[in-house]
Amino acid sequence: MMRFTILLCLALLPIAGCKKSVQIQASPSKPTQAKAIAPRPKIEACSLITKEDVGTIQGATILDSKGSESSEGSYLRSQCYYTSKEPNMSVSLVVTQRDPNNPTAPDVKTYWEETFGRFRGEQAGEKGENKEEREGRGREEREKATPPTKIEGVGEEAFWSGNRFGGALYVLKKDVLIRISVGGPDKEGTKIDKSKALAQKAIERL
Repeated sequence: MMRFTILLCLALLPIAGCKKSVQIQASPSKPTQAKAIAPRPKIEACSLITKEDVGTIQGATILDSKGSESSEGSYLRSQCYYTSKEPNMSVSLVVTQRDPNNPTAPDVKTYWEETFGRFRGEQAGEKGENKEEREGRGREEREKATPPTKIEGVGEEAFWSGNRFGGALYVLKKDVLIRISVGGPDKEGTKIDKSKALAQKAIERL
């Protein structure tokens, strides 16, 4: 009888061990908390550059700043138009960001690459041309075919797009695209310098 009792206890030991193992494996693991990445809040263009900033850099009397907003689903654009007392001295600022209401939309850098990426390294459409070929093209053709010009010293990357009638500076900073257009009779180089100064003001307040 004693031998039977010992054998019975030995036979039950593996079963008890299995039950314990199952219980350990079935114990729930501690849940991990995923960090949610909040989208960038909506940017108001008029909050990035003051009327005083525009007036000082543009050399004009800025009477008012008026903001507007538009969205095409992927990108949200906020515009601020600075009106001046002097004729043709107004300034336009447009800020483009990914629409906060559409987190699956492409980021602004994707849009930037599609728009300006192919112009890196080109100088005013002269790539692959010698001096005689450049001089032989008509002025109208050059103005029509002139690609954006890469501008150094502001943002992560910048391009100037314009002709003899006017132009605009496009600046990329992180996940935001800034477009600035200044009016007035200044030459292109002066307008680029003014646009860079205004863009830097906007970047500092992003």
